[in-house]
Amino acid sequence: MILAGLFAGILCLGLILGDWLYFVRLTPDASRYGCGVARTQDRFTQVTMAQLADRFDANGLLTLPHGTARFFPSLGQIVIRQKYRLVAIGFRTLWPLKGLIALTPEGDGISVLYRKLMPWSSALFTGIWFVLVLVGTVGALIALFLEGELSSANGVVLALGIVGLGFVFVLSAAITVVFAYRLEIARLTVVYQELREVLEGVKS
Repeated sequence: MILAGLFAGILCLGLILGDWLYFVRLTPDASRYGCGVARTQDRFTQVTMAQLADRFDANGLLTLPHGTARFFPSLGQIVIRQKYRLVAIGFRTLWPLKGLIALTPEGDGISVLYRKLMPWSSALFTGIWFVLVLVGTVGALIALFLEGELSSANGVVLALGIVGLGFVFVLSAAITVVFAYRLEIARLTVVYQELREVLEGVKS
């Protein structure tokens, strides 16, 4: 049993690492990989598709102060990601984001559909955590009810304690996820604004 648990743990860790490593790759297939968490409409002005392509090198890469962008002309898409650092405020959270930008020529500018993507493992395990806490809390209450414990004052107090503990777990997890999401959104927004400045040739 111990060996089986150890193997399952290693396999799970390997799947998470593989998911993250594939998520950050700047290739045509990997650029579209991830769980969509938000999307916005935008527009690049003062630039055409031909001028936009000239901003990137021969491999379609563009290095930005806080990230990297890659242009795929055949797909009409740009993928952006931030640079990750292991010190100061640049630490990586469990919910990294990247941006996928779909480009459509429109008059003298370019219409943009900007999607923010998260690794599937991050989204999946976040959902599993909330489900486990909620199911565990409800299951404990149902068990108390079936055993007749709620008919006594001690049982009611125990039930309130279980509900309170479940609420604390859910609230702390929600605060962590929201804080990390806002942090990652802020970082990705910086990269997106830097990309706009380079493409449009003006400061945002």
